[in-house]
Amino acid sequence: MARIRIPSTIVILFVTVQTGFLLFMYARYSSFVPQSEEKPSQVHILILSSWRSGSSFVGQLFSQHPSVFYLMEPAWHVWVTMYQNSAKVLHMAVRDLVRSVFLCDMSVFDAYMPWKRNLSDLFQWAVSRALCSAPACDSFQRTDITSEMACKTLCGRYPFSKVEEACKTYSHVVIKEVRFFDLKVLYPLLTDPSLNLKIIHLVRDPRAVVKSREQSVKALARDNGIVLSTNGTKVEDTKYKVMQEICRSHVQIYETATLKPPNFLKDRYLMIRFEDLVRDPLSEISEMYKFADLSLTPMLKSWIYNITHGQGSGKKKEAFKITSRDAVSVSQAWRNVLSFQKIKKIQEVCKGAINMLGYQLVDSEKEQRDLSLDLVLPRRQNQFSWSSFNPEH
Repeated sequence: MARIRIPSTIVILFVTVQTGFLLFMYARYSSFVPQSEEKPSQVHILILSSWRSGSSFVGQLFSQHPSVFYLMEPAWHVWVTMYQNSAKVLHMAVRDLVRSVFLCDMSVFDAYMPWKRNLSDLFQWAVSRALCSAPACDSFQRTDITSEMACKTLCGRYPFSKVEEACKTYSHVVIKEVRFFDLKVLYPLLTDPSLNLKIIHLVRDPRAVVKSREQSVKALARDNGIVLSTNGTKVEDTKYKVMQEICRSHVQIYETATLKPPNFLKDRYLMIRFEDLVRDPLSEISEMYKFADLSLTPMLKSWIYNITHGQGSGKKKEAFKITSRDAVSVSQAWRNVLSFQKIKKIQEVCKGAINMLGYQLVDSEKEQRDLSLDLVLPRRQNQFSWSSFNPEH
């Protein structure tokens, strides 16, 4: 099928006009709506993370829930279309697309896919259980645990209109995104009366992230270029410049949410460490579900146990797939795989994030290889708690 390519300047103009209109309408609307207005019926959850941080796994923990409509990285379409721009420039377009998806308005994809579409045109559509079951696809029930392969085989030819139709039938809309680098960019969504938004901020030890990124060098090259503003040139992150930006963004997001945060963030931000999640999956997942107003079903408990208690740390070809693995082994693999010279460089560019997020630096190869030395520090007792926050102070 022939596909029309639209110049990125036209897309940017379209998105800018759309954004201006939305902001104008929101300004008018917010001046008339009383603050006591009830929240929207749907709950909106944004899983905010970075590449190779376990976010696809966390996304599946929500996707397989029968009450959740889930999409994985819909802003991929923005970056692919406007790849010559920087991440900062694209923040606005990404935010507008995310807002539209939360509101189940899938016409936002018209700017990025201006052709007759099927489900299979949507990035990573088959990892969404909601798009593999009714009403999007008749092959599975909502309570089924679906696999990406089976969904691709049976559901890809359904029309794209099924995405919006399905979205409107769920109580929770969950989006996983790796293309936000500043929490303040999301303030308009957090104060938008049409949304009931909560943010789960997933972080991972930067040293483990680098080990995982090395399995996906070519796949990440275009995104690296956008992060580093190379005007469309693909980049391999050999000097860890992208990692430096990722670490800086995690620090910015965490500090913004916990050090004198605005009152509208109250009870709407949760930071989760991947290492805590794989060590005690049911406890951490229960905390996330409680935060999201979801309950853990017996079928999901069984699936979670199986997916976190497989053999080994996964193969290179499985870098972007959710397969049954030994999750704790996955989280510690970097200690045996990376050289100490690489570790020193990563610690140099990400020292602030490593310290702030609760990981222990290593001073020697002996410390690195000694798996009896726990490098994941206990959650600090003085960590931020909303119960102690008073916006008047």
